[in-house]
Amino acid sequence: MRTNEPALDNASRGRGRGHVVVVGGGLAGLSAGLACADAGARVTLLEGRPRLGGATWSFERNGRWFDNGQHVFLRCCTAYRGFLDRIGTAGQVHLQDQLAVPVVAPGGKTAWIRRTSGLPAPFHLAPALARYGHLGLADRVRLGPAAVALGRLDLADPALDQVSFADWLATHGQRPAAVDGLWGLIVLPTANLPASEVSLAMAAKVFQTGLLSQADAADIGWAAAPLAQLHGESAATALERTGGTVRLRAKVDHIGPPTSTGLVVVADGQRLQADAVILAVPHTAAASLLPAGAIPHPELLDGLGVSPIVNVGVVYDRRVTDHMLAAGLGSPAQWVFDRTEAALGGEGAQSSSEEQVLGVSLSAADQWLGQRPEQLSDMITGALAELFPAARSARVLDTVVTRERAATFRAVPGTAALRPGTKTAVPGLALAGAWTDTGWPATMEGAVRSGQAAAREALHHLSRTAGAAHGGTGDWPSEVPARDPSHNITEVLT
Repeated sequence: MRTNEPALDNASRGRGRGHVVVVGGGLAGLSAGLACADAGARVTLLEGRPRLGGATWSFERNGRWFDNGQHVFLRCCTAYRGFLDRIGTAGQVHLQDQLAVPVVAPGGKTAWIRRTSGLPAPFHLAPALARYGHLGLADRVRLGPAAVALGRLDLADPALDQVSFADWLATHGQRPAAVDGLWGLIVLPTANLPASEVSLAMAAKVFQTGLLSQADAADIGWAAAPLAQLHGESAATALERTGGTVRLRAKVDHIGPPTSTGLVVVADGQRLQADAVILAVPHTAAASLLPAGAIPHPELLDGLGVSPIVNVGVVYDRRVTDHMLAAGLGSPAQWVFDRTEAALGGEGAQSSSEEQVLGVSLSAADQWLGQRPEQLSDMITGALAELFPAARSARVLDTVVTRERAATFRAVPGTAALRPGTKTAVPGLALAGAWTDTGWPATMEGAVRSGQAAAREALHHLSRTAGAAHGGTGDWPSEVPARDPSHNITEVLT
């Protein structure tokens, strides 16, 4: 059952089924709720906003759908891909057969980052990097030893979180041209920070898991349908089919301390009894909802900071590029995606016009937050005209600006120690969110993994309490069930 009403009803609480309340309807909360429901728990998911999906959402304007940003995944994102499979939307994404990224500089000069089929990691990128025209020969020669050293780092070593990626690169012979022209192109969108700021620990995770460990790990995937359809709507339907309840506009005030009958979630002044609770809200909101003593020093969560993302959607009256995606080098248009199919509603949608919709993502966008929508639109349309010459003669029909001011936590050196684990000191209360200690950057994969970890913790608690009540060990599964894997301008504020 899904409702926009905030009223909370305990009368329907099922006998013999543990009740899990999930607070937060982003990817972490949705994946946690589904995992608990699949294991047999009764799930109530509370979301304060009128929509689900968290940081991934969509809106309609002038007959076209726009996402709040370009959210991508890699083939190595097995938890996220399994989540899509679970909710029935795995067919609504594009996933490259083979990594191929055109890197376009102003004037249209293009070099490619692509893997060579048949070569094992880490040699699968060597032929492309040896010919990478945006770097001089000396810088290309230096790439190999640095990549080998990066691949040998121990991700469990806490010292990696005490230095920036750029500082480490400098000590391994990487000059500014290589940092800007290659390393930074990859770490900026994945960690939402430039190489000069991001922790070596996060950067090493990105490169080891995505590029250096398995040849096909970095094949890029992205939505072919509006994100609201791909995530929130489909996940809610899947959860409701298991008997779960989704409540929108349910503002949670706080989670009470444990009682003899479990936990209490207070939302809109009403009390909801739960056997286990999963708190899956942004780190900026978590501390105020937690009961006292749940985690040590909750005020330290403020130290995780935030890093913004700005996105600009541009509608042209004709096609201006044949690239489905491209990285911009020396351009404010950092990454560009063809969003035409998704703008029309997804696979099979047709339009009588020849228009093309491009989505431009600006990561670590602090410098652009204060700019007006018209300024951002002019900057990006000008940058696209420099990257794609055909855009110079095309007419811009519409532009849309969105800003996610707190898109991710700020993964600077020292933040790894501030990311709490899933388990709290309150029995039955678990944390979920891409900001928790997943070992991943703040990505969709990290969010889903955190939700699954929180579901395991909640199910373990239900198993322990059921066993204690019946003098045994309980009958709850110990693991989450596995799944295979002159123009108009609009600004949307979040």
